[in-house]
Amino acid sequence: MAVTDAEIQTVKQRFSIIGNSPLLNNAVSVAIQVAPTDMSVLITGESGSGKESFSKIIHHLSSRKHGQFIAINCGSIPEGTIDSELFGHEKGSFTGAHEARKGYFEVTNGGTIFLDEIGEMPLNTQARLLRVLENGEFIKVGSSKVLKTDVRVVAATNINLMKNVEEGKFREDLYYRLSTVPIYVPPLRERGKDIELLFRKFASDFADKYKVKPITLTEDAKEILLAYRFPGNIRQLKNLVEQISVLSSDHKEIDAEVLQRYLPKQSTLPALYRNALTEKDGLSERDILYKVLFDMKKDFNDLKKLVLETVPNQAKVSQLVKDHPELFDGIETEQHHVSPDHVVLNLPSEDAAQHMEDVHDISHETEDESLSIEKKEKELIIRALRKNNNKRKYAARDLGISERTLYRKIKQYDLED
Repeated sequence: MAVTDAEIQTVKQRFSIIGNSPLLNNAVSVAIQVAPTDMSVLITGESGSGKESFSKIIHHLSSRKHGQFIAINCGSIPEGTIDSELFGHEKGSFTGAHEARKGYFEVTNGGTIFLDEIGEMPLNTQARLLRVLENGEFIKVGSSKVLKTDVRVVAATNINLMKNVEEGKFREDLYYRLSTVPIYVPPLRERGKDIELLFRKFASDFADKYKVKPITLTEDAKEILLAYRFPGNIRQLKNLVEQISVLSSDHKEIDAEVLQRYLPKQSTLPALYRNALTEKDGLSERDILYKVLFDMKKDFNDLKKLVLETVPNQAKVSQLVKDHPELFDGIETEQHHVSPDHVVLNLPSEDAAQHMEDVHDISHETEDESLSIEKKEKELIIRALRKNNNKRKYAARDLGISERTLYRKIKQYDLED
């Protein structure tokens, strides 16, 4: 049954969901349709994108709306106590269990449990959860008695669960049992003009809270706001507006210059390049920055060698200067009445042949410099390994690189022994 635009708007207003982007409306529409059923739902989306709001929509529009709703962050409960928290325990079942305790699945019978960050749940607990989903049965810690419960489970994650399944960190059967109906909550950067709507909403809220005039944005500031990626999503935007509302008492109309002072600096490393490398090699951003810098240096050295090889040919030099004037900024070339195979750069008066010798010397310096970097890197790796008794984990930590990068460097420099 199709959900009308009026129904979507009503639900968004009821649950204080601001925005009109197609991706957001689609997520709300799916939540409305699945709410009356008892199907398990998996909500995916980045941290701070508002996943919990969709779990509340599902609960309050279902037949369980008069039952209890409990939201649990699986990542915040220690592995040693999560089974007790979810399923309860008997008295004396472990140190500190001075009395029996009911778990969330027993307390929430007839209601809904929202399991946030489900990807952080330990494998043993995942097996217990699967039994609840399939049979409605669970056993308390320290007991052998099987108990029944009628609880609807809505789960959420900000990671790629299928990747965790492939790596053996998440049960495949549980993944498919949870994701009967998937709901994707888009990050703020994919919601377009919704960012501006949320900014105005938060500005109004904080103006009332702090008894100040609401802040507004100039047109150039709006462009910067819409272009920002907001890795922290709605949570980050809300904190940003609160900070500006309190600290910019002299600027109620925020221009681009003022706004940029409050926006954290974004990574200058291209996102596609960064993501491709991290997924392929498991590198940290620090590793990637080193790689980018070394690649740039290599490209620059190659370019210098190309120029040096090209210098004896006047026609090639002229074309190179014409095509890439920025490389020769501040350097003038003169064509004298000499052999066309020679070019004299506008340097202090010395013999042209001596210039060519100097140029060749620079070429050798370039090669030596490039080789010295590799030599220094090899020496640093050897020193780090010796310092840590060849324990690569600690050597990599001292070097500030990942273990995988260190393994690759050891192989590259033939340091296996």
